[in-house]
Amino acid sequence: MLTAIGTVMGTAAVQAAAGHVPAGVAAHAPWYDGGFSPWFLLFPLFWILVIGLITFVARRTWRTNHRWAARQGGEGVLRERYARGEIDETEYRQRLEVLRAEEK
Repeated sequence: MLTAIGTVMGTAAVQAAAGHVPAGVAAHAPWYDGGFSPWFLLFPLFWILVIGLITFVARRTWRTNHRWAARQGGEGVLRERYARGEIDETEYRQRLEVLRAEEK
C-alpha cells in the first residue's frame, strides 16, 4: 500500500509522513505501548467462569431432579402396581394417603 501511495504522492512525501509516526505506533500498533498488559488474563478468566457456571447449573439441576425422583419414588411404584392390577382402587387410595401423610 505504501508503494501505491508512494507512486501517487512521491517517495519524499511518503517518507515525510512516515517520519511523523512515533516508533511505538509504527512497530506495535497504536493500542500497544510495549509494556505489560493484564488484559490477556480476561479471556481465560471468562471461559473459566462460563465453564464453572455451566457446571454449577448442571449439578444443581441434577440434584433437584434426583430429590424429586426420590420423593416420587413411592408414589411411582404404587401407580405401577395399580396399573398392573396388583392392587385395587381403594387400596391404592389408602396407600397413597399414607405416603403423602409421611411426607409432611
